[in-house]
Amino acid sequence: MLHRRSVLFAGPALLLAQGRVQAQSMPVQDLAAILKERVDIARDTMGIVAATIDSGRRSVTAYGRSGSDRPLDADTVFEIGSITKVFTSLLLADMVLRGEVAADDPAAKFLPASIKMPDFEGAPITLLDLATYTSGLPRMPSNFAPKDWGNPYIDYTAERLYDYLSNHKLGFKPGKHFEYSNLGFGLLGHILELRAGKSYEELVVSRICAPLGMDDTRITLTDSMQQRLAQGHSAGLAPVPNWDYLALAGAGAFRSTANDLLKFLQMCLDPPDTPMAAALKMTLSERRPRADQRDVALGWFVSSQFGDELIWKSGGTGGYAIFIGYSTKTGRNCILLSNAADYDLNIALGSHLVNAAYPPPKT
Repeated sequence: MLHRRSVLFAGPALLLAQGRVQAQSMPVQDLAAILKERVDIARDTMGIVAATIDSGRRSVTAYGRSGSDRPLDADTVFEIGSITKVFTSLLLADMVLRGEVAADDPAAKFLPASIKMPDFEGAPITLLDLATYTSGLPRMPSNFAPKDWGNPYIDYTAERLYDYLSNHKLGFKPGKHFEYSNLGFGLLGHILELRAGKSYEELVVSRICAPLGMDDTRITLTDSMQQRLAQGHSAGLAPVPNWDYLALAGAGAFRSTANDLLKFLQMCLDPPDTPMAAALKMTLSERRPRADQRDVALGWFVSSQFGDELIWKSGGTGGYAIFIGYSTKTGRNCILLSNAADYDLNIALGSHLVNAAYPPPKT
């Protein structure tokens, strides 16, 4: 049997051999037409910014309202929720390549000795298990009890995380069972910051955002980002507060813009010969099954239908819904940022824009 860490390192070479994907997205006028046809702004969402790359040319289309006096555009700031998980897994891959951690390191290795990490019949949770949603940990910890459900993560501390881990029993062997886990990715981000001796935000900004020129991708809003922040809305289109994170920041704490995410998407479509691109390839090299013709990679979802392979991730908070995805075969791609919590609509619309065989959303 090939060692799990060896599998993780073997993937980049395979992907490099396949060559780069040439982006061939739809013309922006077609994107605009589909948005007009498929999205009822007045009923389905408050506002939406859609972005694509077509043979290196970046196009952005905006509809609806930001909830403020400033119109929606490519520099409007949104909470991107679980798109953060892609950054967390990319950070893990970067640290593996630097030799700072190994993918098959037990999570317990980096936590205080007083913490009793759960295992399953002696099988530990590894960093790779956390990054592939197969740790056996549930979506949320049972001691998650916010004082304010309008900003639910702000009071979940490391101490509460440690208390939960020390008293939890796994129901599945790590690496064998898919379960979407905000807890798992929050824990992974926390472990990486402990290992590096820097905050999770510092690590992502210095190792991912700065090399790509993503100056508007942050957890802590700059004054400029605050001025460009779209007001978030519930699925019922009522204004809602923004979310803040403590111990579980690696699950969903980042904010960003269409322009910044296009820089990230460009790297996905046409990876340069850089350490960051090598880390990105690593995140796609390990696949574990879930259901519905889907696999999970590190952070990403992988859908294999209609003779295509779609790499994608959705994200959302109490007031925002985000989608980023691309085809490894055609290069068609799409980013959607909405300032309303219309998660299902965004996933369906984003998948349809990348590959028209995916059913469009029902409005």
